[in-house]
Amino acid sequence: MFEKILIANRGEIAVRIIRACRNMGIQSVAVYSKEDQNSLHVQLADQRICIGEGPAKNNYLNMDQIIMAAKNTGADAIHPGYGFLSENSEFVRRCKENEIAFIGPDAEVIDRMGNKSHARKTMMDAGVPVVPGTREPVYDAEVGKQLAKEIGYPVMIKASSGGGGKGMRVAMSDDEFEFQFGVAQRESANAFGDDTMYIERFVQNPRHVEIQIMADSFGNVVALGDRDCSVQRNHQKLIEESPSPAVTDEMRAEMNRCAILAAKTVHYTNAGTIEFIVDPTGHFYFMEMNTRIQVEHGVTEMVTGTDLIIEQIRVAMGEPLSFTQEEVRPRGHAIECRINAEIPEKNFMPSPGVVRHLHLPAGNGVRVDTGLYTGYEIPSEYDSMIAKVIVHAPTREAALMKMRSALNEMLVIGVETNLDFQYQIMRHPVFAEGKADTGFIETAMHIK
Repeated sequence: MFEKILIANRGEIAVRIIRACRNMGIQSVAVYSKEDQNSLHVQLADQRICIGEGPAKNNYLNMDQIIMAAKNTGADAIHPGYGFLSENSEFVRRCKENEIAFIGPDAEVIDRMGNKSHARKTMMDAGVPVVPGTREPVYDAEVGKQLAKEIGYPVMIKASSGGGGKGMRVAMSDDEFEFQFGVAQRESANAFGDDTMYIERFVQNPRHVEIQIMADSFGNVVALGDRDCSVQRNHQKLIEESPSPAVTDEMRAEMNRCAILAAKTVHYTNAGTIEFIVDPTGHFYFMEMNTRIQVEHGVTEMVTGTDLIIEQIRVAMGEPLSFTQEEVRPRGHAIECRINAEIPEKNFMPSPGVVRHLHLPAGNGVRVDTGLYTGYEIPSEYDSMIAKVIVHAPTREAALMKMRSALNEMLVIGVETNLDFQYQIMRHPVFAEGKADTGFIETAMHIK
């Protein structure tokens, strides 16, 4: 049993983990930057320790500071949340060297699945459907162009170490390929320190559907259903829902089977997500695996009645999963809207500042995960997401109505937010009919 867990993160996910620790009778330690000294996660934790100021590289990405904080406070384990060091295998190794449990998968698995070209090859070998493309890494534009011809245009050029839409470019023809390859490769080198690329056929008008899995160290792997994350801008998710309106029961069963197979193939433990791309004909393909808890884990919790953070902690303590596949019975429909401090009318420019007044929606089947409070100053140094509004209802139609009501009720004064923009999406007939694909924001909302 862990006695004390350090949370190597900030914002709503840090608050979420602290609450899970409280529910388990485990003490929590918050690390924070000088800019976050008045943050809610700092106030809620049992202990708190400042680990620097300025950009994230000086604090939330500073392994030495975080390990030292864990040792100085006597923490048994570290929960990384999402982002920052959550998928950094070196950090996992550093935790192990210092006899601190890392609440997540092993470093070797993160390495294997974090490199997207390696992950593709692993899934090919396992028999999981993969978008047609290269099997080996690509470093040279001329070689890549020849491979692109064999794959067939259009193609997607992707960074092996990529994430968050960085290092990704579409080439529609030979004439475009060299330029797009160069742009993607330079972006990858700058963002990730890695110029390794791979190429795959560009699936047009796809849906983005992912499967949440949980696995323990006893070989048990359970799929907790699907989430549709198709509504995106610049490859960044805006809305997630479960179950996906684009997936049939037959498809869902096969996707669950493939997700479990993928996890077992790499001997995965803890929470993870297998992400698939679904083409307009209903064929699905493995895209990547996220080796951490996801921002959108709450929609799965709402439809399955589970607590994935508590389950993560239990698994990290060496306990078996608390549920079997047969006991996972998703009920109803859940939708999540990410609320960001930004100005949609000004190309979604961030809007940091002081929250002068806040009112959060509530009621049966309404959940808000946030670190906001009246008087809180949203810093400019970090991601602009300030809250997640999640609703659950018996049907998708009822969930849509409930989300519209929740967004209409939520009030944030002092900074600009995307609340109205999210409300417009909830009212859009294409989304309401469950037909939004990954191009929805550009084609239906007319936003680039």
